[in-house]
Amino acid sequence: MTVHGMKHAASDSARLEAVGGRLSRVDGPAKITGAAHYAVEQQLEGLAHAVLVGATIAAGKVTEIDTRAAETAPGVLAVLTPDTIMELKGASDWFGRPPSAETYCPLARDVTYSGQHVAAVVAETFEQAVAAAALVKVSYDETPAVVDLSDGKAGDGILIDAMTKEWGDAEAAFAEAPVRVCVAYNTPREFQAAMEPHGLIARWEGDALTIWEPSQWLDGMARTYAEWFGVPFENVRLVSPYIGGGFGSKALALAHSAVAAAAAKMLNRPVKLVLNRPQNFTSYGGRAATRQTVAIGADRDGKIQSIVHRGVNETAVDGMWVEPLGSVTSIMYATPNFSSKQNVVRVNTVVPGAKRAPGENPSAFGIECAIDELAYELGLDPLEMRLINYAEQDPEAKKQWSTRQLREAFAAGAEAFGWAKRSAAPRSMRDGHQLIGWGIAAGTYPVRRAHGEAVVRILADGSVEVESSSIDMGQGTYTILAQTAAETLGVPVEQVLVRLGDSHFARAGVTGGSRLAGVMTGAVYKAAGQALDELVGLALSDPRSPFQKLQANTLVVKDGRIASPRGEGPELTIAELMETLGRERIEAKGDTVPASFTPEQRYNNYTTIAMALPHTEGDYSRHSWCAHFVEVRVDEDFGTVRVSRVVSALDSGRLYNPKLAESQWKGGIIMGIGQALLEEGIVDRRHGRIVNGNLADYMLPTNADIPDIQTISVGIPDPHSSALGGKGVGELGIVGVAPAIANAVFHATGKRVRDLPITLEKLI
Repeated sequence: MTVHGMKHAASDSARLEAVGGRLSRVDGPAKITGAAHYAVEQQLEGLAHAVLVGATIAAGKVTEIDTRAAETAPGVLAVLTPDTIMELKGASDWFGRPPSAETYCPLARDVTYSGQHVAAVVAETFEQAVAAAALVKVSYDETPAVVDLSDGKAGDGILIDAMTKEWGDAEAAFAEAPVRVCVAYNTPREFQAAMEPHGLIARWEGDALTIWEPSQWLDGMARTYAEWFGVPFENVRLVSPYIGGGFGSKALALAHSAVAAAAAKMLNRPVKLVLNRPQNFTSYGGRAATRQTVAIGADRDGKIQSIVHRGVNETAVDGMWVEPLGSVTSIMYATPNFSSKQNVVRVNTVVPGAKRAPGENPSAFGIECAIDELAYELGLDPLEMRLINYAEQDPEAKKQWSTRQLREAFAAGAEAFGWAKRSAAPRSMRDGHQLIGWGIAAGTYPVRRAHGEAVVRILADGSVEVESSSIDMGQGTYTILAQTAAETLGVPVEQVLVRLGDSHFARAGVTGGSRLAGVMTGAVYKAAGQALDELVGLALSDPRSPFQKLQANTLVVKDGRIASPRGEGPELTIAELMETLGRERIEAKGDTVPASFTPEQRYNNYTTIAMALPHTEGDYSRHSWCAHFVEVRVDEDFGTVRVSRVVSALDSGRLYNPKLAESQWKGGIIMGIGQALLEEGIVDRRHGRIVNGNLADYMLPTNADIPDIQTISVGIPDPHSSALGGKGVGELGIVGVAPAIANAVFHATGKRVRDLPITLEKLI
């Protein structure tokens, strides 16, 4: 078995680029040429194939599963049902909380949503498994389903006390405010729709389990597998060399994962299971549908006196997901009075999950549209409205910002966009039959901090290896860790090989919440520093070293060469020094874990999210910030909307690699355009089914939908947020894009669309 590693090839200019350099992604050539092998592309001897059978009702009980025809079909090795699959143990959740039941069955007897896995067929070939799965006949005792938030049976839901945020007397202050707006905003179900479907290959060798699976959290998923099967954590190896898109959906071991691993155990041979495209819309949760009411009261000069926010999101009948809808509402603008409460409503759907900027994304849609509506009510420029109410400190935590370059983002974005040329009145800007609208919105995302570890090796030939169980799903982990090691060790970046995507490497937490870059650059920086200290120490103390007699306090390593800082004595390459010292390698393991952590705390740090550091811990409130300026063109006759220009200014602190950061920002902005204009999970209200669960009918933005996007970095290094001064990048870009587009559409047409997506029938 080979484990993926990435080494940078020297650029044409041969310029060495360490932290802050615009290196292209080092995994790019392998992906472009087809040399990159994804998890489920591994070729294993004796590989069998599993296919799932999904429920065709949204609520009820399975009364009978007739497997006779499937069992006798060509190539079939097993048909698994709730009665025949091996019993698994219950596993703790991603917070590390103990399971609610001692046992776990990934195939359902009690159906709680359409598409839920009720059976599986394992056969010699994929085609045989598909054919046999079609022969499985399932009978049900169907009961009425709650299909979505609009269902009359849905009710008001459950108040989530932890989401309640209040100060002052918000309702009284709103009632007394001279100028008021109170508006409802809705967002539909959205899906991650990654190009690479979910799937895995599972292989048992005795009590040792190897899983090849696209994963945003190798160690957390390995913990789940270990608990399901009652084996030591060390016996589970997860391998995830590349990920073809995750967006929050590939961080957990799910029911289909358990089916594949159980089938492999039962048959004593490797099993491959890949979800088909419709199953990628029902086997795990996308962004939950949300509803919000935002009430803002202000004085006649535009100063906000009160914000009253009420939110609700859908969750599953048998699982809980909270989309924190007050997360942006409570911190974006200064107000002396604030109240936010949130309910969740149980409907017959798969448990919703994380999709890029969960919580912050829909939260920004509500507050940023409402601020725009208030600005028009007052006759103020929407940008001026935001500056009047600029929060100089965190209004909720009552702490100063670590850094907040949002004022600078407004200024830089407005200048680049030409905001001053905007005509204030709706429907006042046009180009022939096209109505032109300019809109603005702000966004934010918290700095989610955690701990990680990495191994750094200096090898005999002067090259460097970096290893960690963290992953690269396209955001550039291979590249920035190579840059960090190169800068710290003083070697050319093309001499650094980065190995990721193996849970048997040094530990790392979840890749999500824009935390990986800050965590892992810190761990590599520390490990590389320790390796460098050992190298210099040996050079000064080893009798075989030509530097030993210099009696120098330190040595300098630059461009892969080591010498005295004063210039006296020899100058050697690292390879020459290693040969002189007779060393094959120098290895250091560095981590950012507090020394006081017990072994159990260290284990929980990497396999749960319980040990993550709050973004308001200590004296500061830590966030990334952005301001989006958007131009839309709306066809006056047909109501079609095109985003024709985007300028976004963003504060992500120090950028470890500006080229990769800009790519991440633009990816988020593109997803925001899709959210605003295209994406919507449509439910057949008769049966509770997602009817557009495929890439033909679930509308996503393509190149033809995307205009020129200009991104501007206004960040400064933030030493309170990470070791190297960076803040979150990947989640930030999407936050605020949809309200900026909605606000631009209003400016173009004079019509407010408060229910996403903004489609032509809502404008005609």
